[in-house]
Amino acid sequence: MPGDIVELAGHIAAVRAGEGDPIAMIGEFRRTAVLVPVSEGRFMSAEYGGIRWLYAFTDQEALARFALVRGAAPDEAWEYLAMLGARLLDVLVPQMDGPAGVAMDVADEDGSMMFPPMKGIVPDEVALDGGRNGGRGMGWLY
Repeated sequence: MPGDIVELAGHIAAVRAGEGDPIAMIGEFRRTAVLVPVSEGRFMSAEYGGIRWLYAFTDQEALARFALVRGAAPDEAWEYLAMLGARLLDVLVPQMDGPAGVAMDVADEDGSMMFPPMKGIVPDEVALDGGRNGGRGMGWLY
């Protein structure tokens, strides 16, 4: 059954408030189609803290807010693809050179969420707490 953006946003809000179930949120993200911006034929991303973060957005409005923060004109069109969160985590993240995760709705201070490269989120073989990235564990993020 496909996920729902409203349901995903609710899970994110609950987890951010310290009341949600992170496992349920990750499951909803995996089932939900999100928007992934593309620039010059590549998925947009940024490196922070030694991790490559692929950008993803819940809807066109969230992507537009990000574009404005990045200096785009209000009427400037941005190319994007819609894909399931599972495809981002299971297919694109393992193709990245080094540790990678997903940064969701990063222009929304109260609605953003990071999906780091950890077991249970990305495939074990590319997780920081196992596989090719050295098994550094969750404590590495704090």
